[in-house]
Amino acid sequence: MELILIAIALAMDSVAVSIATGAKFKTISFSDTIKVALFFGIFQGLMPVIGYFLGSTFAEYVDSFDHYIAFVILVYLGYRMIKEGMQDEIEEEVENLKNKTLFILAIATSIDALAVGITFSFQSIDILYAVTLITLITFFLCVIAVYIGKALGGFLESKAEYLGGGILILLAVKILVNGI
Repeated sequence: MELILIAIALAMDSVAVSIATGAKFKTISFSDTIKVALFFGIFQGLMPVIGYFLGSTFAEYVDSFDHYIAFVILVYLGYRMIKEGMQDEIEEEVENLKNKTLFILAIATSIDALAVGITFSFQSIDILYAVTLITLITFFLCVIAVYIGKALGGFLESKAEYLGGGILILLAVKILVNGI
């Protein structure tokens, strides 16, 4: 269940941009919706793998205090997501649906996933399972988010950021308490 919550939290940046995409491009086709969701899903899944292998290189050296590192990383990411939710600039970032634009947005929205991948290396997590779950959840949430954006406009963009940030902070506290 914890991994599902992490996947949902990580997806919220991508969901916010997907809502903005639907709000901005009211006539977006199903194939473009799938393209948007694939970009976000693949990058949200790829970044934790990179973070996991980066973290694995020094995990043995930080074993006695890794829960503090995970706590700091997740609280920072959660705080940043909530802070971004207070800003109203997501819709402006979605200029067009070209691959270059989606590539840049996918990287920008998945940097948090890289950091979470580092925290995964401190825990006994099946990285293949985690990445598959993160990719699929992000993909499906982004498809739904584009359609929500088409129907409701950008009203829910910041709400997605708040939800994701809150989940990450709660999970950080849980990891800290379990580690102590």
